[in-house]
Amino acid sequence: MTSYPLVRLARVDVGHLDLESFSRATGLHPELVRRLVALGLIDARTDSSGGLRFPPAQVAAAGRLQRLHAGLAVNYASLGLVTDLLDRVAELEAALRTRTRRTGDRSWT
Repeated sequence: MTSYPLVRLARVDVGHLDLESFSRATGLHPELVRRLVALGLIDARTDSSGGLRFPPAQVAAAGRLQRLHAGLAVNYASLGLVTDLLDRVAELEAALRTRTRRTGDRSWT
């Protein structure tokens, strides 16, 4: 019987950005990026070596956080609440538009 050496395959997140690339793309310091991940404001995964990997859509999310932080002078810890409320308002507005189209009602605004 022939014995074959064990081969380990590394899992690579195709299209995901590592911390350095994400920091460069967003203009955020890597430590701030780690803080935003810890606060749950940016989604990231860890790779097999423990490094952070970011889906490309998180670049836009980071830009939104930067605009809110600068424009509203909201601290990073409070940004989660602000983004949740803004997302909820957007959902309600979309539901209202759908309802208005379906029923033909005129908007009160």
